[in-house]
Amino acid sequence: MASTINFLRLLADPTRLRLLLLLEAEELSVAELQDILGMGQSRISSHLAQLKRAGVVEDRRAGKNVYYGLTNGQKLDPQRAKVSELTRTLAREMPETQRDRTALKLVLRKRQDKAREYFDQLAGRFGRSYCPGRSWQALAHTMIALLPPLTVADLGAGEGTLSQLLAKKARKVIAVDNAPKMVEFGARLAKKHGFKNLEYRLGDIKDPPIEKNSIDLAIFSQALHHAIHPERAIAAAHRILKKGGRVVVLDLLSHRFEKARELYADHWLGFSEVQLHQWLEVAGFTGIEVTVVSREKESPHFQTVFATGVK
Repeated sequence: MASTINFLRLLADPTRLRLLLLLEAEELSVAELQDILGMGQSRISSHLAQLKRAGVVEDRRAGKNVYYGLTNGQKLDPQRAKVSELTRTLAREMPETQRDRTALKLVLRKRQDKAREYFDQLAGRFGRSYCPGRSWQALAHTMIALLPPLTVADLGAGEGTLSQLLAKKARKVIAVDNAPKMVEFGARLAKKHGFKNLEYRLGDIKDPPIEKNSIDLAIFSQALHHAIHPERAIAAAHRILKKGGRVVVLDLLSHRFEKARELYADHWLGFSEVQLHQWLEVAGFTGIEVTVVSREKESPHFQTVFATGVK
């Protein structure tokens, strides 16, 4: 067992401190720690090796996986209880602590969700082989038809293809976009197709021209990565939603395809699951779910992340 002084020396490194705080909460594999910390395998393994040599953590093999956790002595030693209190004090001064906690929740949810692995295998397969009558368009029409009559805000709607699909079933759809030509085009299209319950409004998704507490469902469909301050847009969605209303985000998972900025006017190169989860939490949403729902097989292999929460 490492002496208290040596233990404190270990804590002098912020990464080792973050590792200890995570392992105090749950046994984790190196791969899971990579997801949480956003660091490379070799760096994490190096720090774990130091903690293991000091007798602070131990590992356990389960099938093909190796899990790390605090040693039993660490959890029971009264002196360690005092040091543990110190680590929590230090943690409050680290800006990464809250992010790590959110990332840990997501990792544990993935571990527990056995169906996720199955759906990950299915992701991207729909439509790869021909089947008469089966298409994403048909599926979208089917799903939307099952929705109850809601008041919906399509935020960052563009020309409003999704808005028009929603208008077939919704009580009312308000499509918001900051491009005058998009709004003009969408409004003409809605009039042409006879959608009296579909209204286009010119405005910014960070401050949409919609009354507070008036919307049942707020949707950002591939819109947030165009916003300079997406967290403000999510907060604005919370303001316009009724109590019990839901926000839905469909966007790109973080990627490194820099050309997207030029080709598609993307301000952000996607978002991480943790980032979206935190923004939803800060905005005041509960019942938050964030998951990757689609993976493209063609380069640059964009992935779509789905996030939702309830006001």
